[in-house]
Formats: sequence, C-alpha cells, structure tokens
Amino acid sequence: MSISAPRPVTRILGIDPGLRITGFGVIDRQGSQLRYVASGCIRTPEGTLPERLGVILKGVQEVVDTYRPDESAVEIVFVNVNPQSTLLLGQARGAAICGLVSRGLAVGEYTALQVKQAVVGYGKANKEQVQHMVRRLLQLEGDPQADAADALAVAISHAHGAAAAGGLVKLAKTTRRRGGRLMALPATKG
Repeated sequence: MSISAPRPVTRILGIDPGLRITGFGVIDRQGSQLRYVASGCIRTPEGTLPERLGVILKGVQEVVDTYRPDESAVEIVFVNVNPQSTLLLGQARGAAICGLVSRGLAVGEYTALQVKQAVVGYGKANKEQVQHMVRRLLQLEGDPQADAADALAVAISHAHGAAAAGGLVKLAKTTRRRGGRLMALPATKG
C-alpha cells in the first residue's frame, strides 16, 4: 500500500478591475478543492486619472505583498456603448496588471462570459447569481460584496481553467487526432 503525498496548494489572486472600485479575491486550490482566503476592494478617491491609477497600482501591489499568491488572473474589459468608459476601464485594468507583473506574477485573462460560464454554468448569468455561486463554491456564510465576488469568480475561473489546461496537456500527450477524433496512443515503456 503506497501513501500518496499531499497535493500542493496553489494560491490564486483574482482581480475585477474598475476605476472607482477594483475588487480582489484570494483563494487556495489543492487538487479540485477550493478554499477562501480573503477578498476586498481597492477604492480610488476623486482626483486626477493618474492619481487614481496610482492608487490601483499600489493597492494591487499591497494585496500581492500581503497574500503572496502563486498565480493571478484578471477579467478582460468588454467594449461598452460609451468608448470613454471603455478606455478608462482599460486603463484601470492596465494599472492592475502592472501591479501584478511588477511583483513577478504571470497574469491569466478571462472574459466575463468565461467567468460566468466557469462559476455559474451560464455565460449570461447576473451579478446576484455569480455572488450566490461564489458563496456556495467557497462555502462562505454570506454573499461577498459584488466587486469582491466578481474577483473571487475570476480566481475560481482561473483555478478551473488551470486544472482543465493540465488535463488537456495530459490528454494531448496520450492521444492523437485522426479524422477529427481523439485516438488513444499505444502505451510506451519507460
């Protein structure tokens, strides 16, 4: 009887960027198990755009320094009806990404559709459905604040995506395509 070593724990930081409020969520993944660590918001005061972007950058750096994540993920900005709002949101997202990269983290990126699909199972889910599923998946006592819930959902999506990507790598090593179908490769010795 062999005893397997415990699976390593990976800490994931999810970011939901916003110029007024940037949400963050930190979870631990061990195998397929997810555990809540922390969540919150970085709020920018009124002021010039550069000052506000600086607050986001420093806030993300502080979150990274406090929780020491192994991986990070950020929601991709969608194009909105108002081009000015889209541009401002993109700049907030850029400041958050710079905060992550300045601390040596690679950044996974997910669309809102991908996040909702991964967490709720439905790409057009509303904010309340996302909050509820984040609460259930992480076994929280109450629904987290909306921006923090969105950030936790990004982290959960990354956790599921990274696990799926690992499975795809394993699948690619043990199968080949033939006529559009995956075929098992013969077992090799070694």
